[in-house]
Amino acid sequence: MAKEVIHLTKVVKNYQVGAEIVRALREIDLSINKNEFVAMMGPSGSGKSTLMNTVGCLDTPTSGSYFLNGVDVSKMTDNQLADIRNKEIGFIFQTFNLLPRSTALENVMLPLVYAGVTKQERIKIATEALESVQLSDRMYHKPNELSGGQRQRVAVARALVNKPSIILADEPTGNLDSKTSVEIISLLEEIHALGNTIVLVTHEEDIALHAHRIIRLRDGQIDDDYQNQNIMRNSRKQVTA
Repeated sequence: MAKEVIHLTKVVKNYQVGAEIVRALREIDLSINKNEFVAMMGPSGSGKSTLMNTVGCLDTPTSGSYFLNGVDVSKMTDNQLADIRNKEIGFIFQTFNLLPRSTALENVMLPLVYAGVTKQERIKIATEALESVQLSDRMYHKPNELSGGQRQRVAVARALVNKPSIILADEPTGNLDSKTSVEIISLLEEIHALGNTIVLVTHEEDIALHAHRIIRLRDGQIDDDYQNQNIMRNSRKQVTA
């Protein structure tokens, strides 16, 4: 029986904008199992960013419940959510979110600092993560010395170091050219093949087609949720972004 990682029940998220209440999420029910590769899609204002923030423990629902690995995180404090994020969720962002004055190795080590891992162990784990994304020769380079694809691979390595329950990729190819986008999505496919659960937020149909399940949102509700019968796959013998 598949292990459930994400379980949302009747999740509502409302925002107050002036005198108006914006209903960003309207009673969302969603379950995602371990080792699923899911793409979330939807037009601007559909609620996909709000849902991503909820799943990523960056925000809490107005009402409803969210269980992550069987733990109710929907009513946690900001400090508790920060702890959950560091332990359970690996983030990959469109804008990379790397520290500009830190090397690739230092950027990848950062989640391990918050996790209280010793310096020697941090270096070992971060080095292995960078090797896994084929960046061992760029370990001591700073972000401005790396290409866009290399910076995103540093972000992927950083997302993996704490062995999280979920890899949450928010428009991970949004700032990349077509060739580099293919390399990054191929890397995500390899990570998924190793047993990781991936939730990919994208507006690009060709990127979403690499996922095994596609969820489409509209007006704060799940409009469609189906298994992808035409999964696109890339072969990546070596990334050379």
